[in-house]
Amino acid sequence: MNTQHYNLLLADDDEDDCAFFKEALDELSLPVSLVTVNDGVQLMDFLAKNFSGNLPDLLFLDLNMPRKNGSECLTEIKERAELKELPVIIFSTSLDNEIVDIMYEKGATYYIRKPGEFSKLKKVIENALTIASQNNFKRPLREHFILQP
Repeated sequence: MNTQHYNLLLADDDEDDCAFFKEALDELSLPVSLVTVNDGVQLMDFLAKNFSGNLPDLLFLDLNMPRKNGSECLTEIKERAELKELPVIIFSTSLDNEIVDIMYEKGATYYIRKPGEFSKLKKVIENALTIASQNNFKRPLREHFILQP
């Protein structure tokens, strides 16, 4: 991965998952900064306030959140001209093929199933940043959509 600094946004209502994500980034010593929001309404408010040139480089989006779920947020993001180019990585406990297909069709960039082990979490975050930056944050073919640790 190149040494560019990346601004990451994590939308996840689980405080433990947010803490593990931040800890994994800290241990990887990657050139990134992280902002977290805890539900879909906070996410869309954050994006609305920051769309004029201050969007994150990459959004990690949980699907199961209160007030507005990740699927609803993804739909809104891809429908809004100022947000539709934002790379979105679905970051969910589920790996249901039907849901994965729907997220691909809605325009998500990648899909990650949240790993249960911290070492795998670090590896999958590192892989996601490396692969996404190598591909200029463009969406791959469906067979390369799911990222594994």
